[in-house]
Amino acid sequence: MRRAANQKILYMVEMAMLTALVIVLQIFGGMIKIPFLPFSFSLVLIPIVIGSIVLGYKHGTALGIVFGIVVVVQCAMGIDAGGFILWGINPFLTALICLVKGAAAGFVPGVIYRAITKNNKTAGKEILASVLAAASAPIANTGLFLIGLSLFFNSTLVAWADGTDVMLYVITGLVGINFVVELVINLILAPVISRLVNILNKK
Repeated sequence: MRRAANQKILYMVEMAMLTALVIVLQIFGGMIKIPFLPFSFSLVLIPIVIGSIVLGYKHGTALGIVFGIVVVVQCAMGIDAGGFILWGINPFLTALICLVKGAAAGFVPGVIYRAITKNNKTAGKEILASVLAAASAPIANTGLFLIGLSLFFNSTLVAWADGTDVMLYVITGLVGINFVVELVINLILAPVISRLVNILNKK
């Protein structure tokens, strides 16, 4: 019983640390702008992925929601220029998109990692699981953002494209560089994530 209590305290401490890291990284990461694009790229997905893998997809989802809440605040305050435009058009739908994509970015990595390592946690499987989990976060985050934008803000998306092909604008302008940067960062750090997971699991 004491061991269970200690484990619960450890989870709470790890969750608190990751939550603080998510908030700090999103606040300062949001200040890193890509020239000529209305959206910033996010470095916050790394602690979300780690939390989802180590603590489970439920905790990962909670971390993703924290990420989404910070994004909503940044949209409302005008810190995120593109998000501020969407907020001015429809605050509810803007907040919904931010929260859903954030939650998914935390949920999906944990599910993928658990599915791959559930029956056999070999070193090779853990690395593969970490890589796929790390890659899934930006895919879920960006993918759901585009789906939400297409469903609820299509006219705004067309206006941003300014006469060019909307799909081409999305790929080369709106999220292309953003997505590639996030994906590359996550894939590069995947071995580090795998190593951290092993250390934390042993502890």
